[in-house]
Amino acid sequence: MTQDELKVMVGQAALAHVVAGSVVGVGTGSTVNCFIDALATMRGQIAGAVSSSEASTARLRAHGITVLESHLVERIPVYIDGADEIDPHGHMIKGGGAALTREKIVADLADRFVCIADESKRVVTLGRFPLPVEVIPMAAAQIARRFEALGGRPVLRAGVVTDNGCHIIDVHGLSIADPAAMECDINQWPGVVTVGIFARNKASVCLFGTPRGVETVRYDASS
Repeated sequence: MTQDELKVMVGQAALAHVVAGSVVGVGTGSTVNCFIDALATMRGQIAGAVSSSEASTARLRAHGITVLESHLVERIPVYIDGADEIDPHGHMIKGGGAALTREKIVADLADRFVCIADESKRVVTLGRFPLPVEVIPMAAAQIARRFEALGGRPVLRAGVVTDNGCHIIDVHGLSIADPAAMECDINQWPGVVTVGIFARNKASVCLFGTPRGVETVRYDASS
């Protein structure tokens, strides 16, 4: 199966986790686009969606799905999104699509995070994929120096301005042994909007697309 076929497969499988009559949280990216296309088949069975990006909002609305502003929603049963990497505990690196801050906001509204990904995204230790960090532009240089001091190689993502008007630094060469601690630490640096480590808002379950079908992996909330 091609990677695109795997994305379609997990996007359709994610429909089983949508709670009928509720608002669903929707992430960003090519795999999520497949989920949005699948979600259109049950748009009459949901109350709407909270979106993590302008791109996803446009796709949802094109399918006739109502998109609600996050401040109008107190809780959502489930948030469905992809990942650039996911470890054996459900911790993730996200932000390849530059929507990490809004993704984290919507994930924080959700009771459960359902990750959809092909099996190539599974890693033992996070860091093979460059770590995205959304930063306020005036702080980009000093944040880059802090990552260099940690042994990382920060690269400003050229030509990218996020939906929040900020920049993205991609940090290469990290090995993230303690995702929760690193997420907490980096988020305290002045000028960081958010870091693309999802440990506090980790996955509850991941639907992995494989040539053998969809593999469902559930994660212990305490780990």
